[in-house]
Amino acid sequence: MSQRSRRVSELIHQEISTLLVSGLKDPRVGFVTITAVEVGPDLRLARVFYSVIGDDQARRETEAGLKSSVSFIRQHLGGRLRLKYTPDLLFQYDDSVDYGSRIEGLLREIKQEDSDDSENT
Repeated sequence: MSQRSRRVSELIHQEISTLLVSGLKDPRVGFVTITAVEVGPDLRLARVFYSVIGDDQARRETEAGLKSSVSFIRQHLGGRLRLKYTPDLLFQYDDSVDYGSRIEGLLREIKQEDSDDSENT
């Protein structure tokens, strides 16, 4: 990733995060966190990775809210960032948090089983 792509990714990350906290009024978008932004080399597409606190229903509602707000978010970015073109936004759910929680739970179970086994011997 070039220095410019990295800088634009960081700016988009900051702007969307701020917008989600203060400016986006869609009730479907709940507790969402932007985890990463990857901008293509030509700066025309930005993949925005997000995670959601909640169950699958909250995730689906947030996904629908974000997808319906793409034009509003792009318009906001266009006004805030000084770019020749405002990149198209593609929101993608980041399941790494879910994956990490699952691994942590499995490790806790193993530890508990080991503890139970050592008490029984």
